[in-house]
Amino acid sequence: MEYSLAIESAPKTIPGGTGLLLLHPSIGETDRIDTDFLKTDTDHFLVISTRTTAREVEQKLEHYDVDESRAVILDTLSVERGYSRRSSDHVHYVSSPDDLSGIVEQTRRFLESHDGKVRISVDSLTEMAYYADDDGVYEASKQLLALLEENDAVGIFHLSKEVHDESTVAKFRELFAGVVDLDEDGSVHVEMAD
Repeated sequence: MEYSLAIESAPKTIPGGTGLLLLHPSIGETDRIDTDFLKTDTDHFLVISTRTTAREVEQKLEHYDVDESRAVILDTLSVERGYSRRSSDHVHYVSSPDDLSGIVEQTRRFLESHDGKVRISVDSLTEMAYYADDDGVYEASKQLLALLEENDAVGIFHLSKEVHDESTVAKFRELFAGVVDLDEDGSVHVEMAD
C-alpha cells in the first residue's frame, strides 16, 4: 500500500511499513509537520503522546483542522501526574513515558484493530528517553517499526537533535527508512534510504 506524504521536499508517497524519524531543534515547531502527516491519506491514526496529555493533543488536532474522529490517543503522562482520566474508545493510558512495553502493546492493539490506511505518531522519543533510557527507547522503536511493517502502516517518530549526543542521533537515524530534518528557521530536509 502506498501512502501520500504531505511534507515539503519529501517523496510524494511512501510504502506501507515505512517509519520516518523527525529530527528537530528542541524548540522546533513540529506540530505542522506532524499534523500534515496525520491528516493526509489516512483512515485512522494513533498519537503516542509522551510530551503532552490527551487533552492537549485534542486541542492540537482541533487547531490544525485534523479529523478527530480518526484519532486514537495514547496518553503516557496523565496517570503519573495524577490527572483525572477516563479511558474511552479514542483515549488510552499507560502509567508513564517509561512504560515502553505498555506503549508497544497498546500500539500493537491499535494496529491490529484498525483497517485501511493507518498512521502513528510518536511524540516524542526524546521524552521517552528522559524517563527511561536511550537503549530501551531504541529497542522499543525497533519493535514499533516491526509493527508498522507487519500491519502495512506508516509512522513518524520525533527526536530532538539538541538533546542527544551525535552518536545517539546517528544510531536512531540508521533505524529509519527516512529522516525529516527540521531546522530552527523552519526549513525541512528529507533523506530517504535507498
